[in-house]
Amino acid sequence: MGWNNFDMTDRADAIGIKTATWSEDARIMGLVGSAHLVSHFFHLILAPLFPWLRAEFGFSYAQLGFLMTVFFVVSGGFQAVSGFIVDRYGAVRTLIAGLLSLSVSAAVLASSDDYSMLLIGAALAGLGNAVFHPVDFWLINHRISVPRLGPAYSAHGLSGSLGWAFAPVFLVGIATPFGWRTAVLAAAALPLIVIALLAFNRTALKLGNGGDPAMSGDSQGKSTFRFLRDPSTWWCFAFFLFISAALGGVQNFAPTIFMNAYGMAVTVAALSITIYMLSSALGMIAGGWLVMRGRSLERNITIALSLSAVGAVLVGLQIFSGVYIFALMVLMGFGSGLSGPSRDMLIRSVTPVGATGRVYGVVYSGLDVGLAVGPFVFGKMLDYGFYVEVFYGIAFCFCFSVATAWRVVLNAR
Repeated sequence: MGWNNFDMTDRADAIGIKTATWSEDARIMGLVGSAHLVSHFFHLILAPLFPWLRAEFGFSYAQLGFLMTVFFVVSGGFQAVSGFIVDRYGAVRTLIAGLLSLSVSAAVLASSDDYSMLLIGAALAGLGNAVFHPVDFWLINHRISVPRLGPAYSAHGLSGSLGWAFAPVFLVGIATPFGWRTAVLAAAALPLIVIALLAFNRTALKLGNGGDPAMSGDSQGKSTFRFLRDPSTWWCFAFFLFISAALGGVQNFAPTIFMNAYGMAVTVAALSITIYMLSSALGMIAGGWLVMRGRSLERNITIALSLSAVGAVLVGLQIFSGVYIFALMVLMGFGSGLSGPSRDMLIRSVTPVGATGRVYGVVYSGLDVGLAVGPFVFGKMLDYGFYVEVFYGIAFCFCFSVATAWRVVLNAR
């Protein structure tokens, strides 16, 4: 079922989506975005505090990095499982459980006195993080009116980027005067605030609603795993694996590369990540407009990620310097963000009715796999002295993501 021949109105009727007012849709977008912001905040619950942890416990960087590996491995593994839970028991209940797990994880991390406690806290955070993408996209696809899906996908992606940007400022800002334990304990309050917002808006979210309205007890057992036999599911998984591997390379190593290959000062090089993420956020906003006007989703993704790949290759060639390097980071980030809404709509277009949570759970687990594997591979390249070559690897990831998007469409047709 290809996008170009896909009637979104018919699909909306099939899965019971209502036509809501703008204010009703905006409320759902705000609630989902708030939860997604907290999810991405907890991606960085420890990384900005590594200097404090290293000073107190004397951990190696490998040990500290393994904490994040545990987070993403647990998150990726349980994300696929949580998709089934969402379809069976409901999105909001699952979301509340995930938020509670994040809050508990922060409390465990703040009280840790050895490495094993930090590992447990990281695992609990990964477990809580696992529910967000299946829940978020279930709510968006079932509670947002079809004409506003593009802006909804943009708002969702934008909220995640804001969570990444907010975490270092929040954590370091509190840890500097009060210590890292106080900073992490303060973060435990954020998921509880979102839970309070969900309770206050329970009518809009229909808290009593069960799973996917198209699911039934008679048909569920027969079709529960059928989507796993669809190649489109695994091409979507591959898309997320490679796009997130590219992101992991930028987030973890761009400053190191610019310091060693371009001779930048550490404070200047660190700006590269901020510039990339802000540009990505702008790209997501533009992508919401593009997805509702450009009906060929695979073409949108190709144009967007080609911009990112060109920017990465030009960084690797070292033919520019100074402010032009940051212009290339803007190009990379904008292209990556621009592809987001089209990517999410593409997945929606090949998702079987009644399998929203499961499909998004499996597909988005590729995001965690990429974030776990990408930094390891690119880190090995740095260990062997291949600095600018990392950006060639990032460009390859962008190009391969384009290829997988076309495979999704061709398979669907």
